[in-house]
Amino acid sequence: MLNKALLALLVVALVTLACGITIDLPFTQEKIGPTQIEDIHVPLLEPGSGTAQVTINFGAGLLNIDSGADDALVSGTATFNVADIGPEITIAGEEVRLEQGNLDLTSIPTFSDGMVNTWDLEFADVPMELLINAGAYSGRLELGGLSLERLEINDGASDVRVEFSEANHTEMSLFRYTTGASNLTLEGLANANCSEFIFRSGAGSYTLDFSGELSRDMLVSIESGVSSVTIIMPEGTSAILNTSGGLLTVNSTGAWHQDGSRYTVSGDGYTITIDVDMGAGNLVLETR
Repeated sequence: MLNKALLALLVVALVTLACGITIDLPFTQEKIGPTQIEDIHVPLLEPGSGTAQVTINFGAGLLNIDSGADDALVSGTATFNVADIGPEITIAGEEVRLEQGNLDLTSIPTFSDGMVNTWDLEFADVPMELLINAGAYSGRLELGGLSLERLEINDGASDVRVEFSEANHTEMSLFRYTTGASNLTLEGLANANCSEFIFRSGAGSYTLDFSGELSRDMLVSIESGVSSVTIIMPEGTSAILNTSGGLLTVNSTGAWHQDGSRYTVSGDGYTITIDVDMGAGNLVLETR
């Protein structure tokens, strides 16, 4: 009989492939049940508490995040049809963990009718460090208008849009994004109000839009595999971009000026300095 570790690996493979494979094995367990909608409510920290340390662990599915929670640190709903993966909340002082439950495996699971797993969350505008760990998922993360002191996102093969449609209300010391083979758009990065932005990716398609109001100098480090990376810089924003990578192709348009492996946009005020290291792939530089 297969042990639980192997069963877990099979489940991950099934979920990652969006449950599109039928496996005829002698022992199966139907995991799909009725669709449930469960409220998520994480209370605000006690007055005088420090920065909230919020961790979200999310597997496969649809994750949507927005600002706007008034009477809770995090509020929203989880919609799912596999009972085992319902949300679990752990609070210990300033540390908050919101994570997807684990499948209870006693046999090979089946998902004949398709798995549903959608989280719709709103965050309060309070001092916060946010860590998001996710698998193969899709979603929209609207993080503008919050007070993020640090932000880290780690995900697998994802299709995600991350936006800062308005300014982050406090200085962010570090924004780190690590992703696999994904389709990803980050928009309004100047509004993130961060001193350092680190982006690491595998093969995929990535758009990094530095629109917004730049409140301080920003250091940016980009490392990517065989991928397509588009960097959009607002005209009038001072930017310096250095490239490295033997097989990298660079296409620049608009207000970008080239001097060897260095590209610049002239502007006043604070400066965005970007180091790009791509072993191969296509780098597109645009201004808007």
